[in-house]
Amino acid sequence: MSHLPDFHDPEVLLAHVRHTMAFYHPRCIDPSGGFFHFFKDDGTVYDAHQRHLVSSTRFVFTYAMAWRHFGDPAHQAAVRHGVRFLREAHFDAVQGGYTWLLDWRQGRATVLDGTRHAYGMAFVLLAYAHAVMAGVEEARPWLAETFELMERRFFQPESGLYADEASADWQQLSPYRGQNANMHACEAMLAAFDATKEDRYLQRAALIASHITRRQAERCGGLIWEHYNAHWQPDWMFNKHDPANLFRPWGYQPGHFTEWTKLLLQLESHGPALGQDVSWILPTASKLFQVAVRRGWDAEYGGLCYSLAPDLTVCDADKYFWVQAESMAAASMLAARTGDRVYWDWYERLWAYSWTHFVDHEHGAWWRILDRQNRKLSDEKSPAGKVDYHTMGACYDIVKVLKALPQTGGGR
Repeated sequence: MSHLPDFHDPEVLLAHVRHTMAFYHPRCIDPSGGFFHFFKDDGTVYDAHQRHLVSSTRFVFTYAMAWRHFGDPAHQAAVRHGVRFLREAHFDAVQGGYTWLLDWRQGRATVLDGTRHAYGMAFVLLAYAHAVMAGVEEARPWLAETFELMERRFFQPESGLYADEASADWQQLSPYRGQNANMHACEAMLAAFDATKEDRYLQRAALIASHITRRQAERCGGLIWEHYNAHWQPDWMFNKHDPANLFRPWGYQPGHFTEWTKLLLQLESHGPALGQDVSWILPTASKLFQVAVRRGWDAEYGGLCYSLAPDLTVCDADKYFWVQAESMAAASMLAARTGDRVYWDWYERLWAYSWTHFVDHEHGAWWRILDRQNRKLSDEKSPAGKVDYHTMGACYDIVKVLKALPQTGGGR
């Protein structure tokens, strides 16, 4: 595959990040507040008014990471711009919490969906943590405030995990429990620890990781099911009628298996600071990755499928951008951690597939969804929630791995 770049070269990956970032910057910045969230393939904004909490927070992450790697003052200014929108538009100072979906017109926000989501709060925490690491110090007290709000409203000591959803006035807590919100809470806690060095965040990340990837997995055949009832027993039927639900898809998710692989290895790297046994982490991380690629890889058309049924057969053969990106990051981390060539093979296979089928080499960024035969399903490259946080984030994770290897061109 001589036409492919060298994916073991950190500069190749950083150049790809710049190309992806150029799709969004500066066209995503709304001078009246926040960012535009909906982009066609060529970058055309097709909805200038809806503002989703997940996109609002993920843009803060992408700009913060860009600032830290490339040093463009415009990127740091965009971090402040995004944080300001979180505080002035999404934050509900009366009820506490952050509004899930807004309509933004002429500097005024109208609530479209005020539901409180732990998933959204996790990304608020992540955004503030990365803002702090990008030098936006005003976000530091809001980081702590967000954690304390999550503790008060969503954390349940009896399960050691976060509940998922509450009404806008916090009076009703949904009986639904989900691993996805907890997975991203773990990610956010690791970032909060990196930003503050406060032990409470690292310990909470470890607690979540152990409960989801060990205790909950034991209830589901050793793997991570997505959906649970109020007692954290698996709900095998939840959203079976809506398998492509954006945040709560039915089935085992190979992309979440590999995302957990990545988070577990990041957690393990903090072993001395954790002050607890981490010997379980590598076997758990390896198992999740191996099941994901063995059961989810499409041997005919390439790429990892979206979902697996409870019997581990493919139930949704579409290919999603984030699944490939998180999996290549996990592969690189496992390769560096174990020295096993098989993980570099998967890393290269995933990059070759993604570079060929997912990356828009003309306009920048990645397509969002392809069908099994790698055909685009729409011309909406970045609807609410996407913003290529997964793809750029994976590249940054991989660059960190490659730069830490004893020799350049690691793994070959």
